[in-house]
Amino acid sequence: MEVNNEALHRMKELVEKLREASKAYYAQDREIMSNFEYDNLYDELVALEQETGMVLTGSPTISVGYEAVDELPKEAHESPMLSLGKTKDRDELRSWLGDQEGLLSWKLDGLTIVLTYQNGELQKAVTRGNGEVGEVITNNAKVFKNIPLRIKHQGELILRGEAVITYADFEEINSHIDDVDAKYKNPRNLCSGSVRQLNNQITAERNVRFYAFSLVRAEDIDFENSREKQFEFLKKQGFDVVQYKRVNADNILDAVADYADRVQTYEVPSDGLVLIYDDIAYGQSLGRTAKFPRDAIAFKWADEVRETTLKKIEWSPSRTGLINPVAVFEPVELEGTTVSRASVHNISILRGLKLGIGDQITVYKANMIIPQIAENLTGSDTVEIPSVCPVCGGATEIRAVNEVQSLYCTNPDCDAKKIKSFTLFVSRDAMNIDGLSEATLEKFIAKGFIHQYQDIFHLDRYKSEIVGMEGFGEKSYKKLIDSVENSRTVALPKLIYSLGIANIGLANAKVICKYYRYNLDAMRQATAQELSEIDGIGEVIGKAFADYFANEKNTERFDNLLKEVKIEKEEVDEAAQTLDGQTFVVTGSLEHFGSRNELKELIEKKGGKVAGSVSAKTTCLINNDIASNSSKNKKAKELNVPILTEEQFMTQYLDIQL
Repeated sequence: MEVNNEALHRMKELVEKLREASKAYYAQDREIMSNFEYDNLYDELVALEQETGMVLTGSPTISVGYEAVDELPKEAHESPMLSLGKTKDRDELRSWLGDQEGLLSWKLDGLTIVLTYQNGELQKAVTRGNGEVGEVITNNAKVFKNIPLRIKHQGELILRGEAVITYADFEEINSHIDDVDAKYKNPRNLCSGSVRQLNNQITAERNVRFYAFSLVRAEDIDFENSREKQFEFLKKQGFDVVQYKRVNADNILDAVADYADRVQTYEVPSDGLVLIYDDIAYGQSLGRTAKFPRDAIAFKWADEVRETTLKKIEWSPSRTGLINPVAVFEPVELEGTTVSRASVHNISILRGLKLGIGDQITVYKANMIIPQIAENLTGSDTVEIPSVCPVCGGATEIRAVNEVQSLYCTNPDCDAKKIKSFTLFVSRDAMNIDGLSEATLEKFIAKGFIHQYQDIFHLDRYKSEIVGMEGFGEKSYKKLIDSVENSRTVALPKLIYSLGIANIGLANAKVICKYYRYNLDAMRQATAQELSEIDGIGEVIGKAFADYFANEKNTERFDNLLKEVKIEKEEVDEAAQTLDGQTFVVTGSLEHFGSRNELKELIEKKGGKVAGSVSAKTTCLINNDIASNSSKNKKAKELNVPILTEEQFMTQYLDIQL
């Protein structure tokens, strides 16, 4: 059969779009299209492939996920981790089950992890990656909130599960981030970044949890051909198992309805359900397709979609100058609540939707929670991108970052930037100045009390005016001034964080300060390339830091600020800096240290640097398994970098005789 050129062209277009969306979502933790749009495009591609009998190279219908990132060691899975076929039709779900019994469970929205235990000990944890190859995150898994490090079962045990962060923990973590631009967008992205950290101390602080959903192998255990008995076994070993219900054709629709009632209040992010046959042999006898196993199916919530009218687009500026479009529409009822607003995220999505005031649009709640625009039925494409900032009237410009177009205010003196910047500056993790809420700062800026950071330290010049302001008095004024004075002595990482440098949170500020041994002059002179090589920093953060201090206005403001504060001195024992200028890479399990982090801290205390990957600058690779064929060992051999056991390193570099 001859393939229609128009159909082939559309297939190529869809493959490219879906691959870019997958790359953004799985590898870069960002979204360039909604789940609703992705599902529609995916279904369109499936239909075209069935119609033409052709599947293009790279089609997401035959490939799984996206490539694992390079920062962590990679490892091939023993057997491919396939995606699940899916449906949004409840009757289709019941029909799929037929006369069998199954287990219906939450489909959790996090990061899939494979755990391997040997002799009762956690030996290895690997992410799903692209289904064939994942990232080794064993050190991070050991600090998850609920993974047992030791279990009763002594034979080999391999299981799969989802690493997640609850809504409560997500909101708690975000509540400590005063900078709106630095807040995490959703629990899934936060979890993905937390699981793949190079420093597991950060992972530990994020309260990552693991819920088992599949047992791959348990040596010498008879499960009597039942998936449910596998779950019961895992529970007895100390694992939290994904919540499930045993179902058949008679009760499955009631079970789905119960899950639907609970999804909006369930503490763990979920984007649907999973149904698997309880009869293991029956499920395995069905085999698999190129992409899907036939013993399980995913059920995705059929989004409740409502039609409404777009009333206006609001443009919301932030401290970095980013101006976000927000759609305001006639109120509609969705999933039991009234909604009238939805973020459009960026200019790329705005243009893709071809929005115009008065257009008829359909809206839904992504995962039954977050309002989104599904489709524009009119497509007038008449929304004008503002040429001036809605706050200051300064010129705007569209910038492309990672191929996503966004609108920015170019005026460095924009009041929106000032207010948000000063709000970050006085926040608890920065200068920690009580009494300066965003509303108060707005009033002080409007009255001309504050122009630069240094002005906050001279608010006493305006005592009579402040005392006379609504909501203030002598007592409030004194409390404010005392807090300002107390903030004059500050730790260097907090001072760096207070500057509001793009992508520089308190944790990153600490890493940079520690790397440069709290030498502020060295930090200010650092190049983007040099900074990007710091473990945990990378190219984007390194460039942002270097660019900030390369800007004359920024350095002038910072110098003025330094006249007002005293930086707490971090004591560095120069005599103990025996590893100064040397870079080490640590991999594998350790015997003399509780964790790699413990060894890393000792190396850094002695002035050395611990990197995540082997390079020509590496002094030596520390690996107790010198003979292994790991990627780090191979790289070290290629570059003639010495590979030392833990004891050899301790003897040669730490002067510890064992």
